[in-house]
Amino acid sequence: QVQLVESGGGLVQAGGSLRLSCACSGRTFSNYFMGWFRQAPGKEREFVAAISGLGRSTDYTDSVKGRFAISRDNAKNTVYLQMNSLKPEDTAVYYCAARRTRSKLPLEYDYWGQGTQVTVSS
Repeated sequence: QVQLVESGGGLVQAGGSLRLSCACSGRTFSNYFMGWFRQAPGKEREFVAAISGLGRSTDYTDSVKGRFAISRDNAKNTVYLQMNSLKPEDTAVYYCAARRTRSKLPLEYDYWGQGTQVTVSS
């Protein structure tokens, strides 16, 4: 089993920044491809960003490219999502997730955290 715990969410004004963290325990962290997803009220969960096990490859959804950065510290078993230039439309619950291989599809991820709320005010 893999346990994931997100932190770092909160309320921020438009244009501000937040850094989300996701701590992983239970298995060898570097074996897992890590993803960040978000879900706004009334909407489906959507892919935000992902990073390969050794951090050499990243993917982003178009709406966050140039504003968000995903990274990981395998020594600390933690993945991060640095979010800059936040917009009200970024408001959502943000989840981290883990799986063995690359994917952008929520249904293909095996392990999930409980989520952390990000609210961006205009």
